[in-house]
Amino acid sequence: MTDYIHPIYSPAERRMRETFLTLMNAFAYPGRIYALPESGEPFALIAESLLDLETSAYTPLEWLQPVLAAAGARLLPAAGAAYHFYNTDALEGIVAAPIGTMNRPDDAATVFISGCTFDSGDQRTLSGAGINGTTTLRVGGVSDRLWELRAARVRFPLGWDVVLLDGHRVIGLPRTTNMVKG
Repeated sequence: MTDYIHPIYSPAERRMRETFLTLMNAFAYPGRIYALPESGEPFALIAESLLDLETSAYTPLEWLQPVLAAAGARLLPAAGAAYHFYNTDALEGIVAAPIGTMNRPDDAATVFISGCTFDSGDQRTLSGAGINGTTTLRVGGVSDRLWELRAARVRFPLGWDVVLLDGHRVIGLPRTTNMVKG
């Protein structure tokens, strides 16, 4: 029997793989905190892992636009982009983020929001797929307006998939996750 030979990844390939797996785990287990690789700006890590010539992106953050374009994404207006990148204090365009359609729920946007602070803020109770019963979450730096917008747009299978970022730490909130304040 031959031993399995593991592929040898370059540092960039390893970083992209670790980032991708971190995001997948965050969506598989909503409310849990996961860590992105420490080597790089978090939005840039996500862009190099998820974006390519077949994807589209939107951000109101001028400094981030060239980073998203360098990853290969087409920069589109908010209503047409698959990936959205925001800071908690710059949410322009999020209202227009696609929620998909009943025929194409996969056309919904994935929304990344940095500037959050985990373990502070109002408590939220989460339930849904990937959560055993319920779990609680505290996220500061996020306005109630964001939670209201998310609640108004999530009607499974429609709605946004959201990733909250506190530095290199991430929490995934797929559209299957129900959230109640308190």
